[in-house]
Amino acid sequence: MDGADTAGGAATDAITDLALRYSPGMRKLGCLAAVACCCSGWAAQADRESVDLIVTHGIVVTMDAKRRVIEDGAVVARGDEIVAVGAAGAIAGRYEARRTVDARGGLVMPGLINAHTHMAMSLFRGLAEDRALEEWLKKYIFPAEARNVTAEFVYWGTKLSMLEMLRGGTTTAADMYYFEDDVARAMKEGGMRGVLGETIIGFPAPDNKNEEAAITYTQTYLDHWRGDGLITAAVAPHSIYTCSEELLKRAAELARRNRAPILTHIAEAPTELEQSRKEHGLSPVQYMARIGLLGPDVTGAHCVWVDQADVRTLARFEVGCSFNPSSNMKTAAGLSPVPEMLASGVAVGIGSDGPASNNNQDLFEEMDLGAKLQKFARMDPTSLPAEQTVALATIAGARALHMEKQIGSLEAGKKADLIVVDTTAAHATPMYDAYAQIVYALKASDVRTTIIGGRIVMDERKMLTLDEPAILAKANTYKNQVRASFGH
Repeated sequence: MDGADTAGGAATDAITDLALRYSPGMRKLGCLAAVACCCSGWAAQADRESVDLIVTHGIVVTMDAKRRVIEDGAVVARGDEIVAVGAAGAIAGRYEARRTVDARGGLVMPGLINAHTHMAMSLFRGLAEDRALEEWLKKYIFPAEARNVTAEFVYWGTKLSMLEMLRGGTTTAADMYYFEDDVARAMKEGGMRGVLGETIIGFPAPDNKNEEAAITYTQTYLDHWRGDGLITAAVAPHSIYTCSEELLKRAAELARRNRAPILTHIAEAPTELEQSRKEHGLSPVQYMARIGLLGPDVTGAHCVWVDQADVRTLARFEVGCSFNPSSNMKTAAGLSPVPEMLASGVAVGIGSDGPASNNNQDLFEEMDLGAKLQKFARMDPTSLPAEQTVALATIAGARALHMEKQIGSLEAGKKADLIVVDTTAAHATPMYDAYAQIVYALKASDVRTTIIGGRIVMDERKMLTLDEPAILAKANTYKNQVRASFGH
């Protein structure tokens, strides 16, 4: 019973009590008044619009164009969409929900968007450490994939990553890997949103042994998930150093014929820049532009080794980029010039990269490290301020994936992807500024509730869509397999 019902009931009881103390005429009048009062209450309740979910009484960080922060706010969802965002009191007077989530003591904010990862590589976490990117890839990761990666390996590795991501408030992930149809299957079962790119690479891969097989598989994959509400199937030519020019062009043509996004790695390491200049006489960005790969359907991972001309080219072609601070630090790949890209109009999101090169998928940690790295590199504490950093993980990340009309902020008409983050722990108390708290104080473990498309997938830290014990047990089984494949 809500406040209006309680008040109406109290008024009815008071009138009835008065009526019983006086004459029969007064009793009759009292009964009529009681009926009128009840009818008024019923009418008020009937006037309220029926919805599926209200998340209420939290500090709502909208990330909309006005950057509204509503101290005692609420978000309303019907089906998979947001229908209203506003003050909790006003929302209570307008809507009646089948389910209400009490967000007291927490921030309500858009679900986080991981703009670049390789989810199934969670099963390679910690396999090869403290090595340069080229050595790490060619001597360890590519051989490990050739010996171990199957459809089921990918399915369970994706589930392990989902478990970590959903617990940490990530509601959308842009993934690049093999057997991407099984990545999509796992994510659909767990209720997570994804832009999922089938990797096309210029040598025999675990799922496809030649280029023709890769193109055929990818077309079937795109057809399978076309029009799905959670899964956006994409094409992912790995990079300019693993794909021939002809293969890059074929992958781009396949994507555009199917109106699918393109995910790829761009200018990640100095060796890539050197090789591109040697073989093509151009930087990776300029080479991609020359062969027709770049466009407003492309999201490039890393974008580290880019100069001002490259940044202008990325902006002109409306390419989104993902900033992956932990991975780039760990492999000593370099630091992406995020402030310069943002100033030039490039859409930049934030990503974890794969859990074999990070080694986690904690976007709260990525926000914290990303902001501090930019400040430290420039010796300028005003670089990449907290509000702008939160945007990288929400609305700017959505722009980098070309999905800003669907996700990234809490606004009517967008998908109901949101999280409740607890702010009552010692490390989160007191709070003066919500953006600073998100970036510098809060942790992935503070996430209480995760909602995707209006569906609660984690409720007060209890997973509802994933079998956590089974996933962890399967991961340890695969660990023994991977170790054995290297003769350990």
